Amino acid sequence: MGKQPFLGDSSLTTKEPERISLSVPASAVGTRLDRFLQQSGKFPSRHQLQKLIVGGLAKVEGRTVKPSYRLRATDRVVVVEVPPPVPCLCRPEKLPLEVLYHDDDLVVVNKPAGMVVHPAPGHAGSTLVNALLDRFGDLSAVGGVQRPGIVHRLDKDTSGVLVAAKRDDVHIRLSRQFQAHQILRQYVGLVHGSMPHWAGRIDAPVGRHPVDRKKMSTRSARGRRAITHWRVLERFPGFSLLRFRLETGRTHQIRVHLSETGHPILGDHLYGGRTVRRSSSVLSAELAHSIQSFDRLFLHAQILGFRHPSTNRPMVFCSPLPQELSDFLGRLREQAPR
Repeated sequence: MGKQPFLGDSSLTTKEPERISLSVPASAVGTRLDRFLQQSGKFPSRHQLQKLIVGGLAKVEGRTVKPSYRLRATDRVVVVEVPPPVPCLCRPEKLPLEVLYHDDDLVVVNKPAGMVVHPAPGHAGSTLVNALLDRFGDLSAVGGVQRPGIVHRLDKDTSGVLVAAKRDDVHIRLSRQFQAHQILRQYVGLVHGSMPHWAGRIDAPVGRHPVDRKKMSTRSARGRRAITHWRVLERFPGFSLLRFRLETGRTHQIRVHLSETGHPILGDHLYGGRTVRRSSSVLSAELAHSIQSFDRLFLHAQILGFRHPSTNRPMVFCSPLPQELSDFLGRLREQAPR
């Protein structure tokens, strides 16, 4: 893939949609159309496929059908018209960026807290995407005009390891690993309160909050299954330090799961509720004040593991706890009873 042009560049040319024709084998009879197309390996995600099908760009024997359409014995050919990629709208920006690893296929970074991953309403620039474009130039176009290279995301206030793709085929293969739950993702977080056990599993669907559209909730009518494993690493008066392992990667998953069990993440103003005041009542006045003024989310993506899309070699990347989080734990340990 060549360097991505920007809107307004004279190099832009009008391209014809890519026409993909797939034969339907007997073994595919009864399979949903979106699943059949995804299994072909020619498309990045089931969600994007559904948009193509609903938009009338995927036809079975010349007919427009729904994503849930099940292929019949009389169906022979599925044809998909894939629109050409829209030019990237993001501009390169020189921003601080800690690169843990990169090659011709992908780049792994240690995202700082406070950095948005990609442009969105209210965050037109100074994002990780802007920094990646400045540093590497070429990124996968699969994620769309505002998210080149972005295979997965971390919340703005979450720090830690993130992988981005430089090539479209690499992006698709990495996405498949995420969809198949083959990615190792471990986080460290400090939650309010004392967890009732030393380890556990939260299995609760996560979807858009029915009232507050900025939030996610386990009570959403359209929630998708979400599974979070947790283990206590250390206990303090009023707090528990946990390690999380994700089976799924829903938006705000850890934050929602822990908040709705009564143990929100420290510094989570969106999901924190009243627990901050309850926890602060068992602490010294000095430490309680530092908690109230804590200016970031105590959640860090510490470990990310996957198989390299080109070599199939297992790769694991680790990021140490940021200094401000380590310092805060030090203050908690000083107050903990001996």
